[in-house]
Amino acid sequence: MSLDLVQYENKAHNAILRFWKSRDDAGKKQLASGNIDQGERSSVTSGKSMDGFVSLVTEIVLANGLAHAEIHLERAALTLPGYFRPTKLWDLLVIHQEELIAAIELKSHVGPSFGNNFNNRAEESIGTAHDFWTAYREGAFGKQTRPFAGWLMLVEDAPKSRPPVKEKSPHFPVSAEFQNASYLKRYDVLCQRLVLEQLYSSAAVIASPRDAITNGKYSDLSDMTSLKTFVSALAGHVATQASRLG
Repeated sequence: MSLDLVQYENKAHNAILRFWKSRDDAGKKQLASGNIDQGERSSVTSGKSMDGFVSLVTEIVLANGLAHAEIHLERAALTLPGYFRPTKLWDLLVIHQEELIAAIELKSHVGPSFGNNFNNRAEESIGTAHDFWTAYREGAFGKQTRPFAGWLMLVEDAPKSRPPVKEKSPHFPVSAEFQNASYLKRYDVLCQRLVLEQLYSSAAVIASPRDAITNGKYSDLSDMTSLKTFVSALAGHVATQASRLG
């Protein structure tokens, strides 16, 4: 089966450019309004910073056999039923012939704060996945084949995200892979384990510095959590479902 990865590297560079420009524009608006203290937060919650990756995922779906799939991007159509909670709002849903093909989360983490925010992202990703697969098992999406669950994280490559970080655990030792691990490394370990534990079909983390606003630069942290692995897994799943559903 030949997969079409839609020249994902070029599109990823464009997505990075859009990400940093969106944040920069949002920050400038906050400064102009005089709301300086919320400048960083507003650029995170502006809702448009990951649109370039939404476009990449959309192209992967359309190019691998599901040209007529429903790709939901609007907030009103992004809710799925949960098991431990009534509903969960996703970032992108793909539905074809009334079957859920894919549910994807597209997240970002920009400094200066990395510690507590990493823990929050980890807890959110684990809880979301557990709720999702339990709901699937219980038939919340109808009787259908296993959908694709994806989690993609863009982390700022910054002086505070790269150095080793020590953790205190007075009673029991911290897992070896987390000992003296940077926040970027922690995200890499998190994504690897999310996939190993089958919480997500694929989980990726990419790092990008703020000066990528001029060149779209980004880097992968490991093969298992790379953007190529993510888009390849998604393309393969889409192609398989397209062949099955016709």
